[in-house]
Amino acid sequence: MSELQLSKAPEDRAGISLSGAAGPADQAPVDPRAATSAAQRGFGAPAEPSLNVGVIGNCAYSALIDARGRAVWCCLPRFDGDPVFNALLHPGEEAGAWAIEIEDFASSKQWYEPNTAVLRTQLFDSAGQGIEITDFAPRFYSRSRYFRPLMMVRRVRPIAGAPRVRVALDPRFQWGASGPLEVTRGSNHIRYVGPDVTLRLNTDASISHILSRQPFVLSREYNFMFGVDETLLDGIADTARSFEQETIAYWRTWSKRLAIPFEYQDAVIRAAITLKLSLYEDTGAIVAAMTTSIPEAPGSQRNWDYRYCWLRDAFFVVRALNSLSEVGTMEDYLRWLGNVVIGSHGEHIQPLYGIGLERELPESMVENLAGYRGMGPVRVGNQAQEHFQHDVYGNIVLGAAQAFHDHRLLSRAGVAEFPHLEAVGEQAIRVYGTPDAGMWELRTRARVHTSSALMSWAACDRLAKIARALALPERAAYWHGHAARMKEEILAKSWCEERQAFAESFGGHELDASILLMVEVGLIDARDPRFISTVDAMEKSLCDGPYMRRYEAADDFGKPETAFNICTFWRIDALAKIGRKAEARQIFETMLAARNPLGLLSEDTHPVTGEMWGNFPQTYSMVGIINAAVRLSAPWDSCI
Repeated sequence: MSELQLSKAPEDRAGISLSGAAGPADQAPVDPRAATSAAQRGFGAPAEPSLNVGVIGNCAYSALIDARGRAVWCCLPRFDGDPVFNALLHPGEEAGAWAIEIEDFASSKQWYEPNTAVLRTQLFDSAGQGIEITDFAPRFYSRSRYFRPLMMVRRVRPIAGAPRVRVALDPRFQWGASGPLEVTRGSNHIRYVGPDVTLRLNTDASISHILSRQPFVLSREYNFMFGVDETLLDGIADTARSFEQETIAYWRTWSKRLAIPFEYQDAVIRAAITLKLSLYEDTGAIVAAMTTSIPEAPGSQRNWDYRYCWLRDAFFVVRALNSLSEVGTMEDYLRWLGNVVIGSHGEHIQPLYGIGLERELPESMVENLAGYRGMGPVRVGNQAQEHFQHDVYGNIVLGAAQAFHDHRLLSRAGVAEFPHLEAVGEQAIRVYGTPDAGMWELRTRARVHTSSALMSWAACDRLAKIARALALPERAAYWHGHAARMKEEILAKSWCEERQAFAESFGGHELDASILLMVEVGLIDARDPRFISTVDAMEKSLCDGPYMRRYEAADDFGKPETAFNICTFWRIDALAKIGRKAEARQIFETMLAARNPLGLLSEDTHPVTGEMWGNFPQTYSMVGIINAAVRLSAPWDSCI
């Protein structure tokens, strides 16, 4: 944290211990949730878990805040860490959460401060009295670096009447298995000592009221700063106010520099900010989503941990932000990607890694968490790190290609870096046309997936273009030769005459939405009759009205029930390119309406209920919003 504002709390600080785990079993830590009194009866049960939540973050960590201002998910010390707030996956008395409640709650409204990641929530009681909560994670430039502490700032003020509020701060540890081993207090702070980390709340509100959950009249603004165990060097109110102003200024400046389309501007800005929040700036990794184990469909058991960096997903994030002229995220990601490539020594590259470049992400179950709406299991880790997914090599080359061509970059890639990327291309050649798990990570079936072969072609095609840019004609000819051979074979072997469509595998019969990427990466022209016929066939087989599923065949868990949002966006792009732009616009409007009230999307949408399912917020889905808006928007010069 910034030495201007914060310092490490000394180990021998003075403080009063309220609970301790070192004593006998009958002296267990006090749980303030056990306290009940007549004065607290006006505070009802928390809202049921849902994905109508907002995300705050600062490229170091993130938190999810529900529509009533309750922090229901937050992993520390990084995206893939222990969820100190886990209520999204564990409803009930033992949930980890942080609520700032209004007595006799009646209604709420929530929005982002425009063009920022600063979230406002207003709560009203039945008498019309109200409060406003401002939530954010500090992020701004200071001392030649980005200041992004592991700190959640909450500022609360009355906006009508004299409402009573209650603060309920309940951090949990070790995936919900443990509460604080000890809680200590000072004049303006509370420390929550966990088994592996100590967290600290600095506040100018009453420490006694927070510890006892005593309701109190909100007569003025109060500030809460919660994170790792570090003290403040300046006043709490002054620091919180300054952090808010600086954070708002940072995000507004960042948003102002985006090259956004004329139409759908607010949707694009919100999507872009959300993608930026998915960057773990310390290493340059980009997480696929900020949650684990939100099921893809109700009771489906399709519960996965997405808090890691998939090379495929990260490429699409970088590509979408590049389309808005935001290349900083690409520069950060290329640091991470370069380490992956060089560390592979020209051999097998996993489809995903930990955000700190961890290779092993063993998958396990958390038995003591019930799961989203009680729909377990809760998984930590992801078995897909063991898979062979051959599209990964194309995604690496595609993700890095712009660095060789973009003159805006301070550190452009060149002749020195090219051999490392060529080693990735050689691996793409070696695995081309061999069976793999495919981009949908099928666990019990291997085929020669068309999408994997497609990305091997893309690797060779882009390497040829890079070689030409570097004035290496022999290398350009080498890569062009491989690309030409692969293109001819892909178009021949993936074509299914009976279906009049390109199939999901060589010699296959089934359809898969990933085939739409043929046009996205440039293998085939969108007006080619075979591609148009493929789109028609997919609409009959994979679409539920405007929504599109990933594939039609049953997988390890049966047939998919929900629509996969990025597939719907691929369809939008394909329709626009083949000349059916009005239909594409109509479907895009449906997807915009499917977002939650704050403009965010998860992985999946139920075609009947319209409800969001799957991990959240899903970078793939937010990428789709940007790509569709850029594709469909009227040009600026048509209106100004």
